[in-house]
Amino acid sequence: MQKTIFLVDDNATNLTVAEETLSKQYRVIALSSAVKMFTALEKFHPDLILLDIEMPEMTGFDAMKLLKANPSYSEIPVIFLTGRTDAVSEAHGIELGAVDFILKPFSEPVLLNRIKNHLQLDMLIRERTEQLAKRTEQLVLLQNGIVYTMADLVENRDKNTGGHIDRTSVYFKLLIDAMMEKGVYAEEMRGWNMKSVVSSARLHDLGKIVISDSILNKPGPLTEDEFKTMKMHSIAGERILDKAIQQTGDADFLYNAKMIAAYHHECWDGSGYPYGLKGTDIPLQGRIMAIIDVYDALVSERPYKKAFSHEEAVDIIEKGSGKHFDPSIAKVFNEIKDNMKAAGVNL
Repeated sequence: MQKTIFLVDDNATNLTVAEETLSKQYRVIALSSAVKMFTALEKFHPDLILLDIEMPEMTGFDAMKLLKANPSYSEIPVIFLTGRTDAVSEAHGIELGAVDFILKPFSEPVLLNRIKNHLQLDMLIRERTEQLAKRTEQLVLLQNGIVYTMADLVENRDKNTGGHIDRTSVYFKLLIDAMMEKGVYAEEMRGWNMKSVVSSARLHDLGKIVISDSILNKPGPLTEDEFKTMKMHSIAGERILDKAIQQTGDADFLYNAKMIAAYHHECWDGSGYPYGLKGTDIPLQGRIMAIIDVYDALVSERPYKKAFSHEEAVDIIEKGSGKHFDPSIAKVFNEIKDNMKAAGVNL
């Protein structure tokens, strides 16, 4: 397929000469100003833009800034075709994102070869980017498959918490989305891969896989010694995930799962387990899951207790703010409590 090139220059002679040269190999759209270029971009997506610098209404440099600021156009390679010969202008153009500088008057072979090289390079970059995107997608599918399998292994053993993993994953996403929207710990979460974090939440009880069936599926309340054993699931989950990180080297995928598994039973006032951490010393992932885990446990029926109503569970969490729970996160939870209830009904 013939490549399309935008040729942008306010000088009619320059436009004619360059168009005659390029039209032998490419589809050329000649434009007499940067303003007209942006109008044309609404209808056409060129493979390359040849852009003059000194033009009325809008300079090439200003046009370049707008191109790079718009995601729809930012990947189009731009070559400045200009009469400016100073190094400062060239450096500034490259800094703005231009792939090359060609001086006027140009040599026809030089112009054609430079354009050919950049189009081939751009095509190669796009192909490699598409390949990388496909591989990344395949890796994400594989990772999610591993997470779901590991989580199902735990849930199939724990007969008392049916559906807990699916529900907490949905609640977890609702809460972190609301926190981002309201700016609560938003800076700390900005670097998170949210899909990976939400998927990781499914592994918060991974350590239960080492707890015996007699304790895990006991139909009544646990004794003090049994509860001590049960509490070990946080450390066990941390160790399992730590070992997986060491063996795979994939810290990004499993790091959040480790933070959630290890710290979701810590309490804001330091009374939790397994490490008795306090306040913001508790990793944020654990502080978020702490509320979600308790909420789902409260509104779910277990062999040893009836389910609390949504309103009762919300009241318990509100009273635990600043004690069991991070007060900032508890406040956000309270603000989206109706969304939590609706999500629970639909699960």
